[in-house]
Amino acid sequence: MRTTQYLSEILMELHPSAELISDEAAEALVNGILDSKKVFVAGAGRSGFMAKSFAMRMMHMGIKAHVIGETVTPGFEKEDILIIGSGSGETKSLVSVAKKAKNIGGTIAAVTIFPESTIGQLADIIVQLPGSPKDQSEGDYNTIQPMGSLFEQTLLLFYDAIILRFMEKKDLDTNKMYGKHANLE
Repeated sequence: MRTTQYLSEILMELHPSAELISDEAAEALVNGILDSKKVFVAGAGRSGFMAKSFAMRMMHMGIKAHVIGETVTPGFEKEDILIIGSGSGETKSLVSVAKKAKNIGGTIAAVTIFPESTIGQLADIIVQLPGSPKDQSEGDYNTIQPMGSLFEQTLLLFYDAIILRFMEKKDLDTNKMYGKHANLE
């Protein structure tokens, strides 16, 4: 198969994802972010990269967004929200972060394949995404892609959709957001 044919296959796998995500859960996440003082994101591996890209776009919108584990990340407080993207919902380091946030009393959101996971059980807001875990032993999706690629791609696109919903709710456009883009290069 040619590379472009693989790309077409990946896009076909991603296409039905939107229909499988709860609008109510997505809107609860949007409102949870809007109601919070600061937003914290976390994820491990490629899911962590998706979280960082989400934090960047929130910063472009003027939201105080931070990545767990960065040296300049401030303390988490009761008025804050922690959004954890984890396919399995069982990544030990993320479970630990979720437990700490729960003890502090802030809001926890889980974006995961498995809402019944440990992180899902700790969460106040759960958004279930379609996909397969890294070992592909469970999950509702069959995929040609390795490991958790389908979940990670869906996670990025879901986070981008959340940004578009914020833009709509806050009456922002790309020109207003561009003013917050890095300008020291």
